[in-house]
Amino acid sequence: MSEETGRRNLRMPDDDELFAVVTQHNGGNHVRVRCEDGEERMGRIPGRMKYRTWINEGDVVLVEPWSWQDEKANIEWRYSGQDADQLRREGHID
Repeated sequence: MSEETGRRNLRMPDDDELFAVVTQHNGGNHVRVRCEDGEERMGRIPGRMKYRTWINEGDVVLVEPWSWQDEKANIEWRYSGQDADQLRREGHID
């Protein structure tokens, strides 16, 4: 984190990843997400994140849509509230 600006280097999406906002928690390891491309998808929280990272409605996440089923996606990363605010300020998400 640079001292003068308070800006942190955040994980940005790879070619096949999108920013998304969690709109609904469906229990277990499934959430509904609204992706930056305008699509609603069913997001799956992978086992490596399931117990370490709590994902709530309104959280900004990175998703990777499934290549064989576009209406589903894996959650790859969750941004903290502070990081999400930085992404909004920089114009990456609305």
